[in-house]
Amino acid sequence: MGDDATLQRILRAIAGGDAGALRTLYDLTSPKLYGVILRIQRDRSVAEDVLQDVYLRVWQAAGSYAPESGRPMTWLCAIARNRAIDGIRRKGEVQGPVREDGEDWVERLIDPHDTEAAIVGRGTLTACLARLDAAQRACVMLAYCEGWSREELASHYDRPVNTIKTWLHRSLGALKGCLEEQA
Repeated sequence: MGDDATLQRILRAIAGGDAGALRTLYDLTSPKLYGVILRIQRDRSVAEDVLQDVYLRVWQAAGSYAPESGRPMTWLCAIARNRAIDGIRRKGEVQGPVREDGEDWVERLIDPHDTEAAIVGRGTLTACLARLDAAQRACVMLAYCEGWSREELASHYDRPVNTIKTWLHRSLGALKGCLEEQA
């Protein structure tokens, strides 16, 4: 998957209209980005279409990448995740129910190339999610794994949008505290 300097150089070349650089970027990053998309869009053929859309977006937006704002792979993964979530929103689909403990979503985050530390981290995340109230845990999972808006969550839980904002804010704070405590 190329180091940061290599990916930054490739993105600059793409911003300059170098189609060969786009192919190089695809070769270096497509397995990782496909994995990100596939964890959201469970259908392989749909995930492949979304992947192509991601690289079209990268072609169009490479000039907007700013190294000081983050690592290139993080930027690429955000595009992939957002495109995959957009696809789900367009179809109005939810990819299966969220279990009360959030375990299904943690399992969907598995990457076969993960290190042992990443696998241990998933266990910690599962334990920290288990500490949250069931409704708030499901709300967090729907918001951050399914891409539900606050308005959609408010309608789903029959709560005001401000309540959903509070749930998300407090839940993320609790998760952060728990993860720091476990580190």
